[in-house]
This record gives sequence, C-alpha cells and structure tokens, in this order.
Amino acid sequence: MVEAGEDLVRITARTHAGVLAVCPGCDKTSDWEPSRYVRHVADEAVGGRPVMIDLSVRRLYCENPDCSKQTFAEQIAGLTVRYQRRTPALQNVVEAVARALAGTAGARLLLHLHQVLSWATLLVCLLRIPLPERPVPRVLGIDEFALRRGKRYATILIDAESGQRIDVLPDRTMESVTAWLREHRGVEIACRDGASDFAQAITDADPAIAQCMDRWHLWRGLAEAAWKEVAAHSACWAKIGPPVSDGRRAATTRERWHQVHQLLDAGVGLLDCSRRLNLAMNTVKRYARHTEPELMVRAPAYRPTLVDPYREHLRRRRAENPAVPVTHLLHEIRQMGYPGSANLLVRYINQGRVEADHAALSPRRATGLLLADPARQRDEQRVLRDQLAAACTEMTSLSVLVSGFACLLSPSPGNAEALTGWIARARDTDLPFLHSFATGLERDRAAVDAALTLPHHNGRTEGVNNKIKLLMRQTYGRAGFRLLRHRILLN
Repeated sequence: MVEAGEDLVRITARTHAGVLAVCPGCDKTSDWEPSRYVRHVADEAVGGRPVMIDLSVRRLYCENPDCSKQTFAEQIAGLTVRYQRRTPALQNVVEAVARALAGTAGARLLLHLHQVLSWATLLVCLLRIPLPERPVPRVLGIDEFALRRGKRYATILIDAESGQRIDVLPDRTMESVTAWLREHRGVEIACRDGASDFAQAITDADPAIAQCMDRWHLWRGLAEAAWKEVAAHSACWAKIGPPVSDGRRAATTRERWHQVHQLLDAGVGLLDCSRRLNLAMNTVKRYARHTEPELMVRAPAYRPTLVDPYREHLRRRRAENPAVPVTHLLHEIRQMGYPGSANLLVRYINQGRVEADHAALSPRRATGLLLADPARQRDEQRVLRDQLAAACTEMTSLSVLVSGFACLLSPSPGNAEALTGWIARARDTDLPFLHSFATGLERDRAAVDAALTLPHHNGRTEGVNNKIKLLMRQTYGRAGFRLLRHRILLN
C-alpha cells in the first residue's frame, strides 16, 4: 500500500510466507517462522518527497542445530541490509556524498536530496566504507605532504602509472617508508623528488629498486640556480632596463662587502666574521663568494604605478625636448587621464624608468625570460631575452646551458651521456651557483639518469598532493589522520 502525503511517501509491504530464507550464520535455508516484526527503511526521494518503507519481515528459526544463531531475520535483496535503516540505493547516495564532501558540507547537500543526516552520522558512514585492496604497483610514486606545515608531515604512495592511491603513511621517516616497502614486495621503479631520506629508505628496503628523479624538480633546481646567477650579475644586465639604484640599499651592500673582505684579508674566519659583523653565516658566505661589490648590487624591482600607461608619451616628449619642465609633462598626462600626484611623476622620472627601453626588470622576471621556450615567446620577449643573454659572458653561458638542459628533459636513451657533457661545460664556466646544481646532479646521478631516459615521472603524485590540500580544507584542518587517510584512499 502506498500513501502519498505532502511531506512523505509511505509504502507498506510484507514478505511472503513459506519462502526459504538463508541464515547468515551457517548459510542454511529455513522457512520456520515463529514471528514477524516491522522494519522502517528509508529510500531515495520521489518527486521531491522522502520515501519511508514499512516492511513486515519474518523472524525465522535456524534449523541447523550446530549454528551459533538460533533465530535470524530475513533480508530482501536490494531493499534491506542487516542493521541498516536505509535501502542499498540510498546508502550508495549517502556514501558518495560522504566521499566527496564529508562532514557539514555533505549534510547540507543531503538536505537538498531530502535526506536528514548529521555531520557525525555522515562521518560514521564514511569510515564504514571498506578501503579498496590494490595490488603493489610496478612503478611507485612517493611524496610527502604537510599535516601541519613545518611541524607534522605524512607520506603518500601511489601507482605512478595509473594514479591510484595505494597507501598513506602517518609520517615521512625513513623507517616507515623502509618498513612499507619490505612488506609490499614487487616495486620495480620508485619515482621521487630530491629528498635524501626517501632515497636512503628505498635503498635500505631493496637496492634492486630503480630510483627515478622527477623531471619537474630537476627543472626547478636549475631555475633556482639560474635565478641566483642572474641576480648576481644584475650590474651587467640592469643597463637594459633602468639603471642600478645608488640609494641606501646599494650603499649598504657595498659597505658590507668591504667589511667582510677586509676581515677575510686579515685572516679572520667566516664564523668570526659573522660574530663581529652580527650577520648570519650564510650572508657572510654570500658576500665572501663575490669578488666585486657591484656583483652584489641588485637591479631595482619597481612595482607598477599610475604613470606606467603614459611612459611612452613621457619618453617621446623628453626625447624631443630634454629640458621640458616636469610641470608641463604633468599637465599633459593629466589631460590624458593621469590621476596620480606630481611627486609620483617626479620619482618615476628620477628613477630613470622613462628612458628605459622597457618596463623595469626584476631578477625573477629576467630569469623567467631565460627559462622560457623561445618558440612560445612574443617577438618583444625574444628581443629582450637576446639582450639579457648578451649582457656579459656569464649571462651568455647561462643562457646556453639553460637551453641545453631543457633539451635533456625529453626522455631519450642518449640523455645520460649528454648530461655528462652538460655537467662538464657547466663546471668550465664562472657560474658558482650552477656548479652547486651540477654537484647535486652528480650526487644523485643514477636517479637523474633514470629521469632523463625513462618515461616515468612523479606528476601524478603532485596532483594527488593538490587534491589532499582540497580535502584538508573541506574539513578546515580538523580531521584526524584516520579520517584523512580514509578520504584520500577513497577519492
């Protein structure tokens, strides 16, 4: 019988007598019916109204004397499940919402599906979903992610070929990774970043596992080294844009360089220099590494201003009449729509930004021009890149080495031998930061060779890390590790 009200659809039904039912304890059939009772089972909504099924079912005696269950309730396939007040169809909907949203967000969505569940009930449903059993992958992707940045980290393990989540470890220690690999034999290749702990853990677990460095991390390491080299040669390429500032910051840099080198020339050690000058040890090393103070002076990093849209007009007017008063220029650009002050215009002109061939360059942007693929750059960007590469001998060598390393990032069997030549050329140049990058490549040479010759990478692991950040934000960072691991492996 069906009763359709305004707020609820109620269905009343009963099972047939005399039908054999299977005992869940011993799998024997029985139709011995001593009693009945009514189960109230919720189902998916119909026409915007929730559905409640009042189902009369039999309680049966088990006719097997050796069975642990004396009585049992019959179950209707596709309609009832033991200890469950929702139909399998509705339970699938609830579990799907719990996987995707969990908590309060999932409970709010279920309200629109005409189902009322609390956030706690939804989390219970989520944790009751069994985790899938996945085979040990041939190519393993491993990476860390922050549970609490700077304090607690965990480790994600995935199948690097299919992207399936395999497991989540509660920390990032070598012991945990080594123990997991020893318990799950069958991994042939492990894709990782440059973390030495993971490298040592894989070696300790099974030296036969081939380790493959991620190519994105190789390019990132080169980019950081290139940025430091570009910043160190600001005095060379800054003439392409506005001149290097002679302000307070540049004067302080030159003064500190002289102080450090005076102490070093007198035989004072680096640590003693750090104490006497009240500078960090790494700062003293950076000053000691450069032979001239001009190499320490950085090009100005100007922010966009209200004057930028009128730079071409100002440049043309100053080229026509170098003695044109600033007040005249201010009057002209205000008629063109300039909303700024006179002081801003005077400072803009005094900084030399009007006469520059292009907007001010920062070391980061200059490095980006050298790292970008010339085939994907606009004409003006290619011209600017060529000017940067020709600024000095070191910048020319850096540009050539960057282009050469970019060619190695397309996996090929001959890349391992080509990398040896690239490292030799890098060491022949006067680029100390690139020397450090080359030393790092040599230290992890086997994994780097695998990255440049094999098609495997850790990109899917990085994608899973991004998804983990989303899952953590959905629970506002309050989810415990057990719940977070469950969500990661189910998504």
